[in-house]
Amino acid sequence: MEVSVTLWVLTIVGLAALIAVDFFIGRKPHDVSIKEAGIWTGVWIALAGLFGLGLLFFGGGEPAGEFFAGFITEKSLSVDNLFVFVLIMAKFAVPSQYQQRVLLIGVLIALVLRAVFIAAGAAILASFAWVFYIFGAFLIYTAWKLIQEARADEDDEEFEENKLLKAAERRFGVADRYHGTKLWIEENGKRIMTPMLVVMLAIGTTDVLFALDSIPAIFGLTQDPYIVFTANAFALMGLRQLYFLIGGLLKKLVHLSYGLSVILGFIGVKLVLHALHESGVHVPEISIPVSLGVICSVLIVTTITSLRASKKQAQAEAAAAGSGETSKDSVEA
Repeated sequence: MEVSVTLWVLTIVGLAALIAVDFFIGRKPHDVSIKEAGIWTGVWIALAGLFGLGLLFFGGGEPAGEFFAGFITEKSLSVDNLFVFVLIMAKFAVPSQYQQRVLLIGVLIALVLRAVFIAAGAAILASFAWVFYIFGAFLIYTAWKLIQEARADEDDEEFEENKLLKAAERRFGVADRYHGTKLWIEENGKRIMTPMLVVMLAIGTTDVLFALDSIPAIFGLTQDPYIVFTANAFALMGLRQLYFLIGGLLKKLVHLSYGLSVILGFIGVKLVLHALHESGVHVPEISIPVSLGVICSVLIVTTITSLRASKKQAQAEAAAAGSGETSKDSVEA
């Protein structure tokens, strides 16, 4: 898909305007209700749908299919990010009324950093076709790693600050409490960071680690930098509202890691087949409609099985609690 400089500028300006509106609406710290989160989640998904339909009308079925496949993949992978965001919020004891501001700035940082990743990835792939082998192998390895982590006991999981974050804290110092939405304060004549800035940096830089698998994944669906960037942008910009909407449901998505591992493994195989095809080997390539169907099917099955497993677990725990109370009553009698 040929994208002019004018279209790039208009797209970036449009996305910046949407971010500005989002920031204006959430400028006043407050607890986000389920209703508010649900409405804005619907708005962001609708905007992504309209953008995809615009691609269909002006660019044809292939770019639109690539966008929707990329958007759904990035959105599903971003849901996995929310697990870590919950850990970060707990680690830094972020007051509930400030969490939306933290997520807004953190996601904005992540979007800028991902844009750099996308530009670098597009340049590398344009020059070195063999990089598809590396991306494919990496995604297959990541899929296997996700399965291993899903099988491991994660009850004691806790967020651990990365080295960059620790270095910033040592260099500038951190206040011992939150000062509203302020990012910097003066203390004993020295300018130091507030926990608000630290947690924003934690959200933004941690998302970069997730980009190491999500960016190769979407490049496995399309090599068009414009579609890669816009799919990432729409997936990330609705992440803040999604956090508040399904925050309580995250623990019920017990099979999400398995579903994501299947998706990443599938895209990894697709990348390897594409690399072989580019090398002159006659192998079948997986089309975008097939990719979109596989991704949607895996997510639907994963959601259904997760909710069923969570329901059975809740019933078993309730039964165990009931039998425990009965035994206690018998002992007291």
